Amino acid sequence: MDSGLAKVILEFSYLIAALSFIFGLKMMSHPRTARRGNAVAAAGMGVAILATILYLVMEDLMPMTNLGLIIAGLGIGSVAGTWAARKVPMTAMPQMVSLFNGMGGACVALISLVEVYHFHPETWDLYAYLEYGSILLGTLIGSISFSGSIIAWGKLEGKISDKWARIKGINIMNALLLLVTLGYGLYIWINGDLEFFKVLIFFGLAILYGITFVLPIGGADMPVVISLLNSFTGTAAAFAGFAYDNMAMIIGGILVGSAGTLLTILMTRAMNRSLMNVLLGAIVGGGSATDEEGEKTIKEVTPQDAAIMLAYANKVIFVPGYGLAVAQAQHALHELEKLLEERGVDVKYAIHPVAGRMPGHMNVLLAEADVPYDKLLELEQANQEFPTTDVVVIIGANDVVNPAAEQDPSSPIYGMPILQAYKAKNVIVIKRSLRPGYAGIDNPLFYMDNTRMLFADAKKAIEEIIKAIQEL
Repeated sequence: MDSGLAKVILEFSYLIAALSFIFGLKMMSHPRTARRGNAVAAAGMGVAILATILYLVMEDLMPMTNLGLIIAGLGIGSVAGTWAARKVPMTAMPQMVSLFNGMGGACVALISLVEVYHFHPETWDLYAYLEYGSILLGTLIGSISFSGSIIAWGKLEGKISDKWARIKGINIMNALLLLVTLGYGLYIWINGDLEFFKVLIFFGLAILYGITFVLPIGGADMPVVISLLNSFTGTAAAFAGFAYDNMAMIIGGILVGSAGTLLTILMTRAMNRSLMNVLLGAIVGGGSATDEEGEKTIKEVTPQDAAIMLAYANKVIFVPGYGLAVAQAQHALHELEKLLEERGVDVKYAIHPVAGRMPGHMNVLLAEADVPYDKLLELEQANQEFPTTDVVVIIGANDVVNPAAEQDPSSPIYGMPILQAYKAKNVIVIKRSLRPGYAGIDNPLFYMDNTRMLFADAKKAIEEIIKAIQEL
């Protein structure tokens, strides 16, 4: 094949890939098309990979041993990714996102290191300095994303505690380490120093900073950190794309980086906290309105009593949380919804932006159970509905319905927008125990006069309520 034609086909394939990324991302903005959008974006990436391999083979630029390694890598990665996607439960989805994002960061950092090894410009003109700067930035940001994502995964898995947040001066030490890392990188860039060992030191400093950067951040803030690190990976990929002059990498990286940045902003707004507050002021527990002296009284309810309250209500709103995901109770909840609607009850779902630890976590979980999307209320809509709701059923949610966020200035979550379930006529909380939520603080809602506690596994409790309604 003519070399010029092969190059044109390659660039056209990159254009198709870039368009598929854009359209796929657009489709992901709605639950009904998100799955198809993911497939479109994946197909675009497949086209870019296949076109690159074919171009290099046809131009005789790739040894057959390298081709074998690439095919083996694609095969192993595809099998591992498919297995993980099918095996990992929905409750562990944030951890999987963090782990996969970390692998992306590692990939960018490693190919940047390889590019340093092969980078030998004839003259150190402006273009050479810009290219070397892109390589170093890819190494820096990719390394931070990799090591930081692994620490975030460990925190979400409960393998790494929040004790690091209590170490005095750790943020100052992190700031100094970042300055040292940036200063060293600037030094080798200005001097055009391509000595591989020195670049490896830069790589090691970036890895270390990624670890110390995430360690002191509270576990409750990990979803925000994962989103931020995701934007880092995209940005690193874009810089690597500049170094390789690869348009698909540049556009894909920019899309991931900008999407991750926007998601981070939306999450911090949903928590009413600045990004700096998240990074420097970890939520690791604290006081709340119910920490005052005096006995706290709760009212319990049986599944049978709950069934009567729900069956004879006019409007019911379900508030799903992480406990619903743990119990895998989404299908049982949808069955309860249909049963109540058959009795003429108006049933809806209230979804907090960060319910279930990650934005969209609850939406995906309920979509899995075929819950109609038009029944899902966003925070503002739900808060308008609560005062006229007969019964609100909270299933495994805690911090996102905690009135302390509105009523107690001393609470660590004060100012965070919440679902105002406490304004409903009656509230039923399905929970295993009175154990605090992810933020580690008590919930005054449990002790209010209009609240009834149903201590049980979410799936078992809902199934018992369904059985009791059927017997009415």
